[in-house]
Amino acid sequence: MAANFWASSHSKQLLDPEEVDVVPAADRERGITAEEFRLVKIHMSSHIWRLAQQVKVRQRVIATAITYFRRVYTRKSMTEYDPRLVAPACLYLASKVEESTVQARLLVFYIKKMCGSDDKYRFEIKDILEMEMKLLEALDYYLVVYHPYRPLLHLLQDAGITDLTQFAWGLVNDTYKMDLILIYPPYMIALACIYIASVLKDKDTTTWFEELRVDMNIVKNISMEILDFYETYKVDPQRGLSEDKIAPVMNKLPAKA
Repeated sequence: MAANFWASSHSKQLLDPEEVDVVPAADRERGITAEEFRLVKIHMSSHIWRLAQQVKVRQRVIATAITYFRRVYTRKSMTEYDPRLVAPACLYLASKVEESTVQARLLVFYIKKMCGSDDKYRFEIKDILEMEMKLLEALDYYLVVYHPYRPLLHLLQDAGITDLTQFAWGLVNDTYKMDLILIYPPYMIALACIYIASVLKDKDTTTWFEELRVDMNIVKNISMEILDFYETYKVDPQRGLSEDKIAPVMNKLPAKA
């Protein structure tokens, strides 16, 4: 499982935390701070999630789409690549890569349904298709993504704590509101979610973790990042960040042509 990951293109694209948080020059010129850059990624990850629920795709498609979305902004600016269009285009691309294809017209329909009269979110089929081509180039055509879900199930079974599956799975879902998938191997993210779940649910997994011989400093660091996120950001599953928090940031981005 881990060996397959280390042989993949995904492993070769892991970044240091400081590389992920760099705000592109074009965005800095528009007054977007590192924190605001982070807020847009959080909000639009939730947007992808909500749109995906409308078109009914598998969990893996959502996770891959959000990974593409976050990876794009380690290379391109939000000024150049409008996140309101990049988000559905990433979902469209991910649905094809994960063999669960969603028609672009369905995405256009549900975006209009979700976002109502907000013209900044209204796009046509050709916009999504054109952005898909730009995304492929921005991602250097590296489309393989490994996720923590499969190792999570394997590890929970190995630890004999499958009763924590639902709780730990929910934690993994929430890690896509952060950039963890760009920084850490998926199995380490899974271990961090198991660590949090076992602590919060009073399961003694100390011996099991010792036998795994993993770097517990990394597991605990990931765990702290997840818990800090919960402490810092309040993300409504149905709306993302509150309007008063996200609107001033989105207004710094260029208006649609």
